[in-house]
Amino acid sequence: MKKCRPIYLPLTLALLAVITNVAGCAESSFDLASDSRLPKWFTVTDGTPRGEFRVTMDYYSYPNQSEAVFSLYKKGNLLRLKKVTGLIRKGGPIKLKNPPAGFPEGRPIYEVITVDGVADIIEHRIKGPIFYVTDDPDIWKEIGVEQK
Repeated sequence: MKKCRPIYLPLTLALLAVITNVAGCAESSFDLASDSRLPKWFTVTDGTPRGEFRVTMDYYSYPNQSEAVFSLYKKGNLLRLKKVTGLIRKGGPIKLKNPPAGFPEGRPIYEVITVDGVADIIEHRIKGPIFYVTDDPDIWKEIGVEQK
């Protein structure tokens, strides 16, 4: 039985590191809560009610930035209607100085995500695969984002 040369392991690890830095790593996936509005970069003009749509969000990490990929689907249909990628504001998840009552310790947390120059604030109320989009002007003000 042949033994592997010692050089193969370092080369394999180096190649894996390069691929990971270029491609990024998927961190987590979420579904938009059914009682939350759609993110600003998704508009529905045909009069279809909000409840007929499903939105997913996937966080990706790269060495110098993080992104969120949002996909819009019509419920019951696997065909994606729209996909957008947004940049996540640096600094990690945001915690409010005075968080609202009724949430678990350390929650909610927020992320500011910008798609094509349009910012929206994502809210994670509890640990788990659900996210919300917030319109609370006090939260927007504390986080330092102009609400448009």
